[in-house]
Amino acid sequence: MAVIGSTGSIGMQTLEVARAHPEDFRVLAVTANRQMHKLIDIALEFRPEFVGVRDEEQANAVRAALPYSVEIGYGVEGLITAAAWCGVDLTVNALVGAVGIQPTIVALQSGIDVALANKETLVAAGDLVWEAARAGMSRVIPIDSEHSAIMQCLLGNDLASVAKLILTASGGPFRGHSKERLRTVKVADALAHPTWKMGAKITIDSATMMNKGFEIIEAHHLFHKSYDQIDVVIHPQSVVHSLVYYHDGSMMAQLGTADMRIPIQFALYGGQKRVFAPWPTLDLGALGALHFEQPDRVTFPALDLAYACGRAGGTVPAVMNAANEVAAIAFLEERLSYDAIVDTTVRVLNAHEKVASPTLEQVLEADKWARLTAEEFIIKRGTSL
Repeated sequence: MAVIGSTGSIGMQTLEVARAHPEDFRVLAVTANRQMHKLIDIALEFRPEFVGVRDEEQANAVRAALPYSVEIGYGVEGLITAAAWCGVDLTVNALVGAVGIQPTIVALQSGIDVALANKETLVAAGDLVWEAARAGMSRVIPIDSEHSAIMQCLLGNDLASVAKLILTASGGPFRGHSKERLRTVKVADALAHPTWKMGAKITIDSATMMNKGFEIIEAHHLFHKSYDQIDVVIHPQSVVHSLVYYHDGSMMAQLGTADMRIPIQFALYGGQKRVFAPWPTLDLGALGALHFEQPDRVTFPALDLAYACGRAGGTVPAVMNAANEVAAIAFLEERLSYDAIVDTTVRVLNAHEKVASPTLEQVLEADKWARLTAEEFIIKRGTSL
């Protein structure tokens, strides 16, 4: 397999799974944008044939640090090369951002299955992803715990018998807060997720519930259901990872600990095989009651915004994703208030002229435009404070 984004949270946990099952997995290609010391350690342990980095300077540093001959690339081309490296059967896309779109599409076109943790790929370019999968006769296998749960609940059942897909959400660190209270929250507050340990940007998206909005759009593309057939329910314990409601009134749920290694391992085995894993298991007796409630759509408007953007289609979801990413990072850098993240995204969307059936180039152009426009709005907002 190839692991692009190997030094991030999902990438490192993917390598943990590979380490636990050395008889089943060989890592042929890895990439990283930062943390070169981690990348070098990974290369020394797994001896990949290809290593991808951000730039030429990093490439020279990694080459000098490795005691064996390895091909090294950099930039977007390095990501694409790794994703479609000769001999790879499965590419794990653990990247953050729209940079993950092209490697996914190229891998799929090359007949390589993609275990996908990169939300932006399906949010911004879902239709193009499925075109690539059909062309390469390849599969997209979700890594997200919610989509993995739905995939597991669908096993052995006819997709036509599904009435609704129900995504669970923890509610994040601000569940129960009022809009007024959220105006003064700090970065540290937003990063204090109650159940999951994730990267900073995705944790902020969880706090605004934009992350769940992305998952709605992903579910639409992954399981070919309309937006009217996709619901969200708040489940603060993060034990039930998602549910499927069938036409006969049955509801199936997948339960597990809040441990991403479980859905990662399921994805690495193609969503078709269960093997022993040394991770902690769920103790229902110790857990006690499970709680569910409806999301607060007034306090967390990102949820309905994502539904609207998904239904609009075309370049609109790509713009939403890009603008939100810039705004979330600006919040992390303390250049923007928490309550302005979604507001900035809405302002960029209102300025966008949609392309209904975009090419990949048009999706990437819309992404670039949205990032520049979002940054302009953030700068203007800062000067008017």
